Amino acid sequence: MRTIICGTMLFLSAGPALATGGIWCSVDDAAVKFQVDAGVTTGLGSPTFNFRGDIEIKARPVDDQLRKTTFENSNLTQYWLDAKELRLNIYHEQQSAKRFGSVELTILTRASDEGIYDGDYKLAVYDSAADMEGDGKTADLSGKVSCGAE
Repeated sequence: MRTIICGTMLFLSAGPALATGGIWCSVDDAAVKFQVDAGVTTGLGSPTFNFRGDIEIKARPVDDQLRKTTFENSNLTQYWLDAKELRLNIYHEQQSAKRFGSVELTILTRASDEGIYDGDYKLAVYDSAADMEGDGKTADLSGKVSCGAE
């Protein structure tokens, strides 16, 4: 009898297996070089996990703190993935005693083939020290991006 109860409990506790995949985007053009990646589950609303990325803004001076930025899970503020589109919004702030800056990367793509998404990126870089009047200055960069998903 104990075997039947244990077997029944084990059977009831086993849920459906959730498959995972991933998303990734990369660019290496005259203005920027970046790579972003994340794992994606295929169930439960398809949340991302292990989001990470790096961006180098070639248009910034070499010694500038905004030139290179590393992205983590908390920087992926919005995303959308289906068979037609992949959209990502990534935001990172940097602050020091005399300076505030932010990097916002928006990726908008459409499926061109199964698992392949092509489109555009828009990068807004805000730098409080770039404007002598104290209001700060935003630099906008854009270009083509290629992404994949499985």
